Amino acid sequence: MIILKSAREIENIRRGGEIVGKILMELRNYVKPGISTLELDQLAEKLTGQFQVKPAFRGYKGYKHCLCTSINDEVVHGIPSPKRFLKEGDIIGLDFGVIYEGYCSDAAITVGIGKISDEAQRLIRVTEEALWQGIAEMRPKNRLFDISHAVQKHVEQNGFSVVRQFVGHGIGQSLHEDPAIPNYGDPRTGIELKAGMVFAIEPMVNAGGAEVRILNDGWTAVTIDGGLSAHFEHTIAISEEGHSVLTGASPR
Repeated sequence: MIILKSAREIENIRRGGEIVGKILMELRNYVKPGISTLELDQLAEKLTGQFQVKPAFRGYKGYKHCLCTSINDEVVHGIPSPKRFLKEGDIIGLDFGVIYEGYCSDAAITVGIGKISDEAQRLIRVTEEALWQGIAEMRPKNRLFDISHAVQKHVEQNGFSVVRQFVGHGIGQSLHEDPAIPNYGDPRTGIELKAGMVFAIEPMVNAGGAEVRILNDGWTAVTIDGGLSAHFEHTIAISEEGHSVLTGASPR
């Protein structure tokens, strides 16, 4: 069941989303060779305390951290570790969310470490562009898979693959609500979009094939072929006028 949000509820998600964006921007400033992914997680935890919000991921299905840190061929859900140190040429996906006044906000960025390859730069750029292509379709009377198709079209036109095992989602008092929002699909199909719907749109894009597998830790998804993967995400509300990006402080 899709839960339509009131103006008050959307404002709570927006306020949390602004904090998510600010924390991601701060984390981005600390991403450099030699830092461990656990240090980034600890910084995220410190910042959630300063903003007096709760981390949305900790405790979710047993997850023990505030942040997901996915490096190179890790697609999503990389677990912070004191033994994983960033190095020049890596790319890292930072996925983060908070709970503000009982409502969740969720966003992700992918960042290059120092000088990265041309392929990595293009993958990051195309993935972020695909996110905005999908967001552009979020308006009343459009269909759900208009969002999905816009993402898929941009990714595949640029020679990359959309991950099919993981999807975007509704969001509100729960981190994951209906509907599931794939990053692929046929236009003009799916449910009709209505004002009050709030979605987390999150393209996950691979440089090689779309196939992924889950590591033995039960969380980390990696590309089957070892190719790079990038991930961007925003939380967005559909309004009568179109849409509003609620995690607006995170970089476009």
